[in-house]
Amino acid sequence: MSRTRTPAPPSASGNAAPSEPPTYRQNPEVDTKIDAYIKENPKYWAYIQGMPRERLERTLVLNEVRELDRQQRMKEGILKQINKSPALKAAYETLVKDLPEEQREGVIAQLARQAKRAVARSQNQQQTAKEAVGV
Repeated sequence: MSRTRTPAPPSASGNAAPSEPPTYRQNPEVDTKIDAYIKENPKYWAYIQGMPRERLERTLVLNEVRELDRQQRMKEGILKQINKSPALKAAYETLVKDLPEEQREGVIAQLARQAKRAVARSQNQQQTAKEAVGV
Protein backbone atom coordinates (compact mmCIF):
# COMPACT_ATOMS: atom_id res chain seq x y z
CA MET A 1 0.00 0.00 0.00
CA SER A 2 1.39 3.38 -0.91
CA ARG A 3 1.22 6.46 1.25
CA THR A 4 0.55 9.90 -0.07
CA ARG A 5 2.40 11.65 2.74
CA THR A 6 5.26 10.68 4.97
CA PRO A 7 4.79 11.26 8.69
CA ALA A 8 6.43 14.33 10.18
CA PRO A 9 9.53 13.67 12.29
CA PRO A 10 8.92 13.93 16.03
CA SER A 11 9.99 17.15 17.70
CA ALA A 12 11.94 17.34 20.95
CA SER A 13 8.71 17.05 22.94
CA GLY A 14 7.87 13.76 21.21
CA ASN A 15 4.95 15.20 19.25
CA ALA A 16 4.90 15.36 15.50
CA ALA A 17 6.43 18.56 14.18
CA PRO A 18 3.90 20.96 12.65
CA SER A 19 3.61 20.37 8.95
CA GLU A 20 1.01 20.67 6.24
CA PRO A 21 -2.60 20.26 7.34
CA PRO A 22 -4.07 16.77 6.95
CA THR A 23 -5.82 15.91 3.72
CA TYR A 24 -9.35 14.59 4.20
CA ARG A 25 -10.98 12.14 1.81
CA GLN A 26 -13.99 13.24 -0.20
CA ASN A 27 -16.78 10.78 -0.98
CA PRO A 28 -19.39 12.23 -3.34
CA GLU A 29 -22.06 9.73 -2.24
CA VAL A 30 -21.59 10.62 1.42
CA ASP A 31 -21.48 14.33 0.61
CA THR A 32 -24.79 13.99 -1.26
CA LYS A 33 -26.39 12.28 1.75
CA ILE A 34 -25.07 14.97 4.09
CA ASP A 35 -26.32 17.75 1.82
CA ALA A 36 -29.76 16.13 1.62
CA TYR A 37 -29.93 15.79 5.41
CA ILE A 38 -28.93 19.44 5.86
CA LYS A 39 -31.58 20.52 3.37
CA GLU A 40 -34.25 18.45 5.18
CA ASN A 41 -33.17 19.65 8.65
CA PRO A 42 -32.22 23.34 8.42
CA LYS A 43 -32.95 24.05 12.11
CA TYR A 44 -30.63 21.26 13.24
CA TRP A 45 -27.93 22.46 10.82
CA ALA A 46 -28.23 25.99 12.20
CA TYR A 47 -27.97 24.55 15.73
CA ILE A 48 -24.77 22.69 14.81
CA GLN A 49 -23.27 25.75 13.14
CA GLY A 50 -24.01 27.82 16.25
CA MET A 51 -22.24 25.40 18.61
CA PRO A 52 -18.95 26.54 20.14
CA ARG A 53 -15.99 24.57 18.81
CA GLU A 54 -15.28 22.80 22.12
CA ARG A 55 -18.91 21.71 22.43
CA LEU A 56 -18.89 20.45 18.85
CA GLU A 57 -15.66 18.52 19.47
CA ARG A 58 -17.03 17.00 22.68
CA THR A 59 -20.24 16.00 20.89
CA LEU A 60 -18.20 14.23 18.24
CA VAL A 61 -16.22 12.38 20.91
CA LEU A 62 -19.47 11.47 22.71
CA ASN A 63 -20.77 9.88 19.51
CA GLU A 64 -17.59 7.81 19.28
CA VAL A 65 -17.90 6.75 22.94
CA ARG A 66 -21.52 5.72 22.35
CA GLU A 67 -20.51 3.68 19.31
CA LEU A 68 -17.77 1.92 21.28
CA ASP A 69 -20.24 1.21 24.11
CA ARG A 70 -22.73 -0.21 21.60
CA GLN A 71 -20.08 -2.46 20.10
CA GLN A 72 -19.04 -3.66 23.57
CA ARG A 73 -22.65 -4.46 24.51
CA MET A 74 -23.10 -6.40 21.27
CA LYS A 75 -19.86 -8.33 21.90
CA GLU A 76 -20.93 -9.15 25.46
CA GLY A 77 -24.35 -10.32 24.23
CA ILE A 78 -22.82 -12.58 21.62
CA LEU A 79 -20.36 -14.05 24.10
CA LYS A 80 -23.18 -14.57 26.62
CA GLN A 81 -25.15 -16.55 24.02
CA ILE A 82 -22.10 -18.65 23.18
CA ASN A 83 -21.38 -19.34 26.86
CA LYS A 84 -24.95 -20.61 27.37
CA SER A 85 -24.27 -23.53 25.04
CA PRO A 86 -21.34 -25.74 26.09
CA ALA A 87 -21.22 -27.39 22.64
CA LEU A 88 -21.14 -24.05 20.85
CA LYS A 89 -18.50 -22.73 23.25
CA ALA A 90 -16.35 -25.82 22.68
CA ALA A 91 -16.69 -25.41 18.90
CA TYR A 92 -15.50 -21.80 19.02
CA GLU A 93 -12.70 -22.68 21.46
CA THR A 94 -11.52 -25.32 18.98
CA LEU A 95 -11.44 -22.72 16.20
CA VAL A 96 -9.30 -20.28 18.21
CA LYS A 97 -7.11 -22.74 20.13
CA ASP A 98 -3.94 -21.65 18.32
CA LEU A 99 -4.44 -17.93 18.92
CA PRO A 100 -2.86 -16.05 21.83
CA GLU A 101 -5.14 -15.99 24.87
CA GLU A 102 -5.70 -12.21 24.74
CA GLN A 103 -7.06 -12.43 21.17
CA ARG A 104 -9.42 -15.39 21.57
CA GLU A 105 -12.48 -13.61 22.98
CA GLY A 106 -12.42 -10.93 20.31
CA VAL A 107 -12.00 -13.43 17.48
CA ILE A 108 -14.80 -15.62 18.85
CA ALA A 109 -17.13 -12.61 18.91
CA GLN A 110 -16.08 -11.68 15.38
CA LEU A 111 -16.68 -15.22 14.10
CA ALA A 112 -20.06 -15.37 15.80
CA ARG A 113 -21.11 -12.03 14.24
CA GLN A 114 -20.05 -13.26 10.80
CA ALA A 115 -21.95 -16.51 11.28
CA LYS A 116 -25.04 -14.63 12.44
CA ARG A 117 -24.89 -12.38 9.35
CA ALA A 118 -24.44 -15.39 7.05
CA VAL A 119 -27.47 -17.13 8.57
CA ALA A 120 -29.55 -13.97 8.31
CA ARG A 121 -28.54 -13.51 4.64
CA SER A 122 -29.37 -17.14 3.90
CA GLN A 123 -32.78 -16.86 5.58
CA ASN A 124 -33.45 -13.60 3.72
CA GLN A 125 -32.56 -15.23 0.40
CA GLN A 126 -34.79 -18.22 1.17
CA GLN A 127 -37.66 -15.91 2.06
CA THR A 128 -37.15 -13.91 -1.14
CA ALA A 129 -37.08 -17.12 -3.19
CA LYS A 130 -40.30 -18.35 -1.55
CA GLU A 131 -42.00 -15.04 -2.28
CA ALA A 132 -40.86 -15.18 -5.89
CA VAL A 133 -42.33 -18.66 -6.29
CA GLY A 134 -45.49 -17.59 -4.53
CA VAL A 135 -45.33 -19.91 -1.53
